[in-house]
Amino acid sequence: MRRPFGVGRLYRLTVSGVTAIVVQNSKEQTRYNLKMKRTILLLLIVLSTGLLRTVRAQDVAVKTNLLYDALLNVNAGVEVGLAPRWTLDVSADMNLWTVGDRKWKHWLLQPEASYWFCDRFAGHFVGAHLLGGQYNAGNIHNSLNFLGTDFSVLTDHRYQGWAVGAGLAYGYSWIIDRHWNIEAEIGLGWVYTRYDVYPCANCGTKVASDKAHNYVGPTKAAINLIYTF
Repeated sequence: MRRPFGVGRLYRLTVSGVTAIVVQNSKEQTRYNLKMKRTILLLLIVLSTGLLRTVRAQDVAVKTNLLYDALLNVNAGVEVGLAPRWTLDVSADMNLWTVGDRKWKHWLLQPEASYWFCDRFAGHFVGAHLLGGQYNAGNIHNSLNFLGTDFSVLTDHRYQGWAVGAGLAYGYSWIIDRHWNIEAEIGLGWVYTRYDVYPCANCGTKVASDKAHNYVGPTKAAINLIYTF
């Protein structure tokens, strides 16, 4: 018996009832497949819409601090939107070289949560930040003495240690165009540090070991160039 191509005539039988059952089952399978395809497509549309809304709600910005750039510190930051008026910024900077006879090597990590008075990434904001890092600095000529911290000791000695701290900040962000902002920010806070002291920038013999100091004063100063996505 011959088997022709086609769904409706899968078998050539003289009993029409059998043929009718085959055709009916094929049609039901086709309708089931179409229904499943429509259901899957609808689920994909719903999921895609939800993901797009989530991505749009989580605005992201990248930034660099022009003040740190001027001091030859490599730095960058990423800021993400958490809520209509809240953002989280994580910034880092480092300096791994000696300029002339001055040593200003360090790395610093500084996360900050910010509250915006209007829309995020625009206008006034206040923030609370943490900070932590290590430093190796010396032969930096200055006469600065601020709130109990004498920075002039860096003129004749090298200090090597670590620091942690926290602070509060205020800032303002100016919108330049759709993607670019300029932001200014100043922060004050407290820093706890432990360090070793060396007699000169390149000396290896310690004159003091594992000293502790509490610093109170500026903990953040920034003029940020920002790109928002």
